[in-house]
Amino acid sequence: MTATTGRSRAVPPGPPRRAAPGLFVKLATDRLALMRAAADQYGDAVKISMGPKTLYFFNHPDHAKHVLADNSGNYHKGIGLVQAKRALGDGLLTSEGDLWRKQRKLIQPAFQAKRIAAQAGVVAEEALALVERLRATAGSGPVNVVDELTALTLGVLGRTLLDADLGVFSGVGHAFEAVQDQAMFEMVSLGAVPMWVPLPKQLRFRQARKELQHVVDRLVADRRTRTGDWGDDVLSKLIQSTGEEPDPKVGRQRMTDELITLLLAGHETTASTLGWTFYLLDRHPEVAERLHAEAVEVLGDRPPVYEDLHRLRYTSMVIEEAMRLYPPVWILTRQALADDEVGGYHVPAGSDVLVCPYTMHRHPEFWNEPEKFDPQRFDPGVQSGRPRYAYIPFGAGPRFCVGNNLGMMEAAFVTALVARDLRLTRVPGYEAVPEPMLSLRMKDGLPMTVSPR
Repeated sequence: MTATTGRSRAVPPGPPRRAAPGLFVKLATDRLALMRAAADQYGDAVKISMGPKTLYFFNHPDHAKHVLADNSGNYHKGIGLVQAKRALGDGLLTSEGDLWRKQRKLIQPAFQAKRIAAQAGVVAEEALALVERLRATAGSGPVNVVDELTALTLGVLGRTLLDADLGVFSGVGHAFEAVQDQAMFEMVSLGAVPMWVPLPKQLRFRQARKELQHVVDRLVADRRTRTGDWGDDVLSKLIQSTGEEPDPKVGRQRMTDELITLLLAGHETTASTLGWTFYLLDRHPEVAERLHAEAVEVLGDRPPVYEDLHRLRYTSMVIEEAMRLYPPVWILTRQALADDEVGGYHVPAGSDVLVCPYTMHRHPEFWNEPEKFDPQRFDPGVQSGRPRYAYIPFGAGPRFCVGNNLGMMEAAFVTALVARDLRLTRVPGYEAVPEPMLSLRMKDGLPMTVSPR
């Protein structure tokens, strides 16, 4: 540990400035390795100098609690999400201050426990439809399970949050991929490349935004043709809210930004969690068999209902452990508005601060055999003694993921039904490669063969 001259201000250790070129390469090509190497080499607090940027990486639960919760008012969204605004606009993921509070207040009622419970039947229907789509591929070669899961999660979001069928919009999942790719490119390039530069990635992004604008316009037009009172879904509330904007162009842009952000963040994280869950289950057949036994015992041959969630205890443990190893939100970035002290280290105003669930969930001080897939860690009958903030798959503090309950219900229903009815087996030799984008997705998908139980 070093200190600045004059008044004593502790500075975290970290790589020398001459290492910046190599760090930029790592940022572009292997972000997870960059974060793990920093934690392994320098500990729980690391200062990383990268050209014009100085990053403060904190990897202890106490640090996460301070930045994300206790002193959250001193922090706005940081590196990556600031640049991603050029791709995502001012949706809930990137907005700040009064606009963010207004957006959060608008959509919060759609995620209240009573409303989520009332949507259980819809989630179960979509999960059963997924099982039947997968069953239809049995014996006909591998299927990209991630594509199927993306279709599922978009279907659930469309019906539960928008009261709309997104299945009529072909290719919408690929359009969201292009938007996410552009958002990550903005992060890696620090927003230095003008949007008009005709790079293939940026051309795909511009086309994707046009396609998604068409989706938004169709959804709004269809909703306006309905008679009677507005519903309690997010689309209805957004139409009413953005309709109050004095400038119709501003209202239309706000509608687009908020819907694209909601759908991107909502479907991508759950699809990622489910993909990693099925990948891990194939690698651990003993866990898969116990999961199957629980699904048969709890559900029999009927669809799941909301009251089954607390009975599907082992299913929840499996999903929680999958999110420990592969958290859907792998990094949380913030920017300090004023000077702060985190873990005894000085953080100057304007600094970019990183909290990385991916590395924190593997911290050897809080997780025994951290690389091992072991759902028993989350047995509710066992006292772990771990700090609350050692496990933050949905973030923490005021910006805790608003859709966590819907996502967990969806993941539990899908995992239980697939485990009850089917076997999903990796293509021989296939090893999944994590791709840290806005969520921790699988590079090149997940090819698996399907067989009925």
